[in-house]
Parts: sequence; structure tokens; C-alpha cells
Amino acid sequence: MSFGRDAIEQLHTIQDFIRWGASRFNEAGLVFGHGTDNAVDEAAGLVLHILRLDYDAAQGMVNARLTTAEKRAIVGLFNRRIKERVPAAYLTNEAWFAGLPFFVDERVLVPRSPFAELIQHRFSPWIEPSLVNCVLDLCTGSGCIAIACAIEFREAHVDAVDVSADALKVAKRNVEAHGVQDRVRLIRSDLFNSVPPEKYDVIVSNPPYVTTAEMKKLPPEYKREPAIGLRAGQDGLEFAIRILKDAPDYLAPHGILIVEVGDSEHALVERFPEIEFTWVDFERGGGGVFALTADQLKTARKFLK
Repeated sequence: MSFGRDAIEQLHTIQDFIRWGASRFNEAGLVFGHGTDNAVDEAAGLVLHILRLDYDAAQGMVNARLTTAEKRAIVGLFNRRIKERVPAAYLTNEAWFAGLPFFVDERVLVPRSPFAELIQHRFSPWIEPSLVNCVLDLCTGSGCIAIACAIEFREAHVDAVDVSADALKVAKRNVEAHGVQDRVRLIRSDLFNSVPPEKYDVIVSNPPYVTTAEMKKLPPEYKREPAIGLRAGQDGLEFAIRILKDAPDYLAPHGILIVEVGDSEHALVERFPEIEFTWVDFERGGGGVFALTADQLKTARKFLK
């Protein structure tokens, strides 16, 4: 192993390898955004994964010396991150969402939606939390949103929908790992096409919203993710519009629809200036998420013909 040979011989501590890894990541021009937003946090996450330590436990042992085997394992993981441009979450098969760990691999997007904050706030003030008994999560991917909802709303039933059979296999693994299989139902469906005719208190969705032009410009790390979870046509609105058209038939009278459209927010507003979207402000960052009540959604429907 030529990469990192000097590091294995000359570096010794956890802190040494986090610093060295961050320097190599910046030198290689890596792109972050799959759980971390900088080289130091990315390197720390990979080092601690190899050492089987969590962040809290590692705080008091950053000067602990590593074994040669640990050093080699860390360097090997760093090498893959640089050479293959694989997001760190795929290398560790773990991502965190709403304070919960989830298994991920290249069959699903890496969880990073600001929806976590909404769930932890129990969708307040958009709906009274005591009214949330039935939730629909469209485009569930790894199942992180659906599972977080089931854990936050202990009495609620959650339907988790995805068109990808591969994604649903990952979601099933996560549902079972979190012990919510009695309340989270996995459904293979192209949006609402095969969803049972029920009325949901909350419909949430983080659908694909990347435009055709943006897809071509994605960094290598993002191209590692399944294109089916990103690609949304010329204006990025292909799935958002379908959701807006069909959601009124599935939303309870007191219900709320919340959809993430990311950078396609401006395109959506320009295309439907008559619709009074409420755009959610997040304390921890993020944007491009709108909320509509059932009444607002019914009014909006006439502009979607």
C-alpha cells in the first residue's frame, strides 16, 4: 500500500489520523454533503467507524495510540473515499437521521433531509400532534422518514412507499432493526398508484427533484447514488406536480401535505404563482420544503390541470 505508508509509520494517535485524513481529502478536492459538510468531520467519522467508537466516547481519547492494524484499516478506508469518490455513508453502511442510525448502501439515497427537524418537532405548528394517527411517506428510500415518524408518534400507523424494490429491501432491514414492523407498512408503488384508498393525517415526501441539467453536473459522490432517487425531468418538478394533483384524494380534512423540492423551489413558485405555498423555515439549516393544508391543497388543485 503506497498510499498512506508514511502515515502508518509516522502517525500514531486518533487525532493524527483525523488531521491527516482531512488534509488528504481537501487535497483531493472531495465533495461532502452526505452526512458531513467538511473534511475534518468526514475523516473523524471514518476513523471512529474503524475503531467502533462513537463521538462522545472518543472525546477523551483523541491522543490514544492506534495499533498497526487499525492504522492500515483507516488508511484503506481513506484510500477508497479518495480513489472511488464513494460517500462515507456507503463506506460505513450507516447514516444518521433524526438522531437515529440507519443502514444505507448504493440502493438508496443517503439521508440528509431537513424533514428530521419537522419530525422531531412533531409537525407542529402545521398540525396538532395528537391528530397524527396515520402517516404516508412517499419515496421512502431507506425508510428513515417513515421510521422516524413511527418512533416519534408511538400510536401512529405509517405507510412507506417507494417504486424501487431494491430501496424497499433496505427499508425493510431498517424497519426491522428499529422494531417498528408492526406499525410501518412497506408498499411498492409509483407514488399514489398502488396506495390503498385511505385518508392520512400527514403526507410527507422527499421525492426526486434534480433537473436534467443538474444531473449532468453532479459531483462523483452524488453520481454514486441511485439516479432514480434524484432525476425529476427538465424543471425538477415531475414528481412534485404528480403529488400535488393526487394528494387531495388521500389527505384527511384536518391533514397536512409536506414536500421537499430543494433547489426546484423557485421553479415551482414560478410555474404556479396562484398557489399559496407555505415554505418551512428550519432552525438547523435546509430549505425547499413546502406545507399545504387539505383546504389549501383542494384550492391548489384547480391550477394543476
